[in-house]
Amino acid sequence: MYESFYHLKRTPFGISPEPDFFFPTPSHNEALAAIYHAVRGHKGFAVLTGEVGTGKTLLIWCLLDLLRQNDDVAYAYVFNGLLSPSEFLQYIASDFGLPASGKNKGELLADLSKYVVERGTKQLTTVLVVDEAHHLSVDILEEIRLLTNLETSHDKLLQVLLVGQPELDEKLDSSVLRQLKQRVAHRARLIPLTREETRGYIERRLQIAGAEPGEGSVFPVDTIARIYYHSRGIPRLINTICENALITAYARQTASVTPEMVDGAAADLRLDADTSPAATDLDALSDADTVRAATTLLELFALLKSRSASGGQIGGSTRTGISEHEPNI
Repeated sequence: MYESFYHLKRTPFGISPEPDFFFPTPSHNEALAAIYHAVRGHKGFAVLTGEVGTGKTLLIWCLLDLLRQNDDVAYAYVFNGLLSPSEFLQYIASDFGLPASGKNKGELLADLSKYVVERGTKQLTTVLVVDEAHHLSVDILEEIRLLTNLETSHDKLLQVLLVGQPELDEKLDSSVLRQLKQRVAHRARLIPLTREETRGYIERRLQIAGAEPGEGSVFPVDTIARIYYHSRGIPRLINTICENALITAYARQTASVTPEMVDGAAADLRLDADTSPAATDLDALSDADTVRAATTLLELFALLKSRSASGGQIGGSTRTGISEHEPNI
């Protein structure tokens, strides 16, 4: 909706994990290097943890992009940790291209073991990546451990990457999983961005989206400071705040996003709200929140109405009315 107005070729702040937008902070670079080394070095187990929104899934996709550049790698990617042991094994087998329908747990284990061993004898790499691994039950983690018993005198035949929130570390530290913990060869952890990294992150995403170097910044320094304050350096929150603030700026036809727009976006997203039941009651919204939201909607409505009446001239691009791809307001 706002891309042409700000001379962008694509949306810069989507929440889908797109490897093109990978921002190489020291934390992310070290984590990617660690898990890549664990896989290519046939180390067996590796663990990647981080708070919600710090970029774990994006890092996985970057890893898979690297692995796809090699013909000797096959991987299964599981993104649902809330499965029974049989469902989990069936999902893995299916992702590896093995027939899995109607087979019991023993048959699935036998097929997976045969597959991994056959690839190992050919010096091929087989990888299991499990996202949201903090949801995995102890039973499933034990099944994974047993699969990693497949090894030669030199290295492991199945490489396993467990990715999850910090609760995964706590689970692996439990006494019942001590055998699995001892097999972890590499651990990496993602941390939120610093204030300076937040600035670089925003600027990089704008450049990748098509912003021309040297143009006036859509997000001035004082605006980025407010984004960092509300997001606490968490990339997913940075994206969400920037996206919502850009929509507001576009509705008001301003060349850049102001700190007040960021504060408004954060308030709309309830980022600073008390999570108690009383605070989440709709009746608890302040008058300022209501007025600001109504003002923004009215401004956007007036803009669209004006565009329709004038033949659609907005920001150098001609369009008639609202396209079928834009929501009605």
